Amino acid sequence: QVHLVESGGGLVEAGGSLRLSCSASITDQMPYSQTIHTMGWYRQAPGKQREMVALMDSSRRKSYAEAVKGRFSIARDRNTVFLRMDSLEPEDTSVYFCLARRWSGAEYWGQGTQVTVSS
Repeated sequence: QVHLVESGGGLVEAGGSLRLSCSASITDQMPYSQTIHTMGWYRQAPGKQREMVALMDSSRRKSYAEAVKGRFSIARDRNTVFLRMDSLEPEDTSVYFCLARRWSGAEYWGQGTQVTVSS
């Protein structure tokens, strides 16, 4: 199993910054196929579908949603992933979920952390 612990959400004024962190603890045996390939962040606002925000794979390739390009930056250190969020907008208000995906395709989610941006 993979257990994810997130931190760093909160309330910030528009234009401000926040940094999210997510650490993965792996409690089972790890043949190569079970190691973590991709980590990243999704978000879900009330009444909306969960959407990808930023992902980073084991080759350090990054992908970002169009809405956050140039404002958010993802970084990763082994099984910990960070999301630096600058120039925050009220539209960024959501619950942010950490994702870990193994080479096998198995996915694990964090409990979510609230980010609220006031106008």
